[in-house]
Amino acid sequence: MKVNFDEVIDRQNTSCLNTDGFRWYIFHAGPEKVFPYNDEDFVRMWVADMEFATPQPIIDAVKARLDRRIMGYTMMFKDDYYNSFANWCKTMYDWSFPREELAFSTGVIPALYQLLELLVKKDEKIIINTPAYGYFKHAATYNAVEYVKAPLLKENNDFRIDFEALEKIAADPKVKLLLWCNPHNPSGRVWTEAELRQVADIVEKHDLWIISDEIHCDLLRTGLRHIPMGKVMADYKKLITCMSASKTFNMAGLMFSNIIIRDEKLRKDFNDRDKNVGMLNPLSIAAHKAAYDHCSDWLRQVKLYLDENFRFLDRFLKEKLPEAVFKIPEATYLAWVDMNKCLPDVENMSDFFANKAGVLLEGGDDLFVGNAKGYIRLNLAMPQSIISKGLDRMYNAIKER
Repeated sequence: MKVNFDEVIDRQNTSCLNTDGFRWYIFHAGPEKVFPYNDEDFVRMWVADMEFATPQPIIDAVKARLDRRIMGYTMMFKDDYYNSFANWCKTMYDWSFPREELAFSTGVIPALYQLLELLVKKDEKIIINTPAYGYFKHAATYNAVEYVKAPLLKENNDFRIDFEALEKIAADPKVKLLLWCNPHNPSGRVWTEAELRQVADIVEKHDLWIISDEIHCDLLRTGLRHIPMGKVMADYKKLITCMSASKTFNMAGLMFSNIIIRDEKLRKDFNDRDKNVGMLNPLSIAAHKAAYDHCSDWLRQVKLYLDENFRFLDRFLKEKLPEAVFKIPEATYLAWVDMNKCLPDVENMSDFFANKAGVLLEGGDDLFVGNAKGYIRLNLAMPQSIISKGLDRMYNAIKER
C-alpha cells in the first residue's frame, strides 16, 4: 500500500520533545524565553524524530498487545524477537550474531553512558571522531573520562577519516575505547568497507574497545547498503554494536535498543548493572518485532521520499543560497549544511533562525562536538511542504539582515 508521507500531523500538546521541549533542549531555557513566533507557528527541523506517522503494522501490533489488557513485568523468554531481528540483519546486511550476545537498553545513549562506566576508568580516555553528536561528549563527561577529538577531514565537500591522526591518538596507552558512529552523524557518511577495515586495524593493533553506534544504519539513500562493524571485525571480542528500529520507523519514544555484546563478562556486567535492566516495555517489544517482520516496504517508500527531500534541499540551496556548502548525505534524514559564508558573523545559528525565521534547528559547537562552528543540521523527515516553508523563511531571514 502506498504511504502518504505528505500528510501533516498535529503533534502539539503530546508532551513530545519536538514541540514542547525545544526551549530546554536547544536554548537551555524555560517558558520565560519568548520569541516573535508562537510555539505552534515554528517550523520544526531540529530533533531527530520524524513528522511521518509510525507505520500501521507497528500501530496494529501495539494495539493487539494492549488488547491483552495486562502490562506486567516483561523480559525476553523466547527466541521470537531475536529471530525477527536476526532475520532483518541477515536480509539487510548479510550479517548474523549468536542469540546470547543480544542485550537490551532503553536507548543507545543510555547504553553508552553505562558502557563507558563499565569500560573506562577515570584517568583513561576515549576517542570521538568529530564533528560528533553531542551526547557522545556528554556520556564521557558524565563518567568523568577524557574524550580526545579525532577530527574528520573535509575534502571536496565530503568527509573522510584522518587515519594518521587516529592512529596517533590510539597509540596513547591511556586511550581505551573508540566511540564509533556508523553511519556517521551528523555528516551522513556511509563508511566504505576499506575505511572500516582500516579503522578495525587500528583498533585491534592497540587493543581498544570499540562501541559502534549504528542506529542510522537503515536510513541510507536508495541503492546503498550498510556494512556493520561486526561484519568487518568478525572475531574481535571487544566490539559492542548498538542498533534500534526507533529512528527508522519513528518510535523513539518507546525507548528500546539492541545492544550486541560479544564479551561474556561485559555482557553479564551490563545486564547486572541494575536489577531492573532486564525488564522491558511489552509495547516496545511488540512494536520493534512488527517493524522487523512487516515494515520493509514502508522503509523502501520512506527512503524514496527522503531521497527526493534531499534533492529538493540541494536544488534550493544551489539556486538561492549558493554560498551554503552542502552535499546530499549517504545516510540519515539529517542534512549537515555549512552556513559560514552565508552568516559569517552569526555565533548562534539556532538562536538566529528561531528569532528571525521561526525555524527550529540545531547546529554549532554548542550542540555538537568539534569542527561544527557555522554548521546547521536540518531534519528532512517531514512533508516536503513543511521543508519548503522552512527554507523560504530561512532564505528571507538571511537576505533581510
